[in-house]
Amino acid sequence: MQIKTLLPSAVLLAIFAVSAVAYDDHQERVDHYEGLPAETLEDAVKNFSEYNRKLEAVLDKGELTAEDLDTIHRLTYTLENALEKINEEFSALADTLEEVHVASETTDYETVKTKGQKYLSVSRQLIE
Repeated sequence: MQIKTLLPSAVLLAIFAVSAVAYDDHQERVDHYEGLPAETLEDAVKNFSEYNRKLEAVLDKGELTAEDLDTIHRLTYTLENALEKINEEFSALADTLEEVHVASETTDYETVKTKGQKYLSVSRQLIE
């Protein structure tokens, strides 16, 4: 009976220990490479496209080597930076579109026009 009550505690302790090691490992990796910055949406889209092509080229080789994994590791930092900026911009873009939506429901012509143009100027950076 006593073993059954100690078992959950032992499992929790093991999980915390593994989590701490994983956290430490993650902390060591965070500053390993920086990747290219994505200061603007234009930078982010450019880097995202270019580095996705690079990733695809490595993955298309078939059998991956340790060098390939290192290359992919390095590429992911730039891709993560690009995605972070794209996500920020998409969140703001969604807010702008919602303003257009609400303004169109309330017949607010000026807001539809100004926010609609703002929405299009950002969205055009992502599509052609």
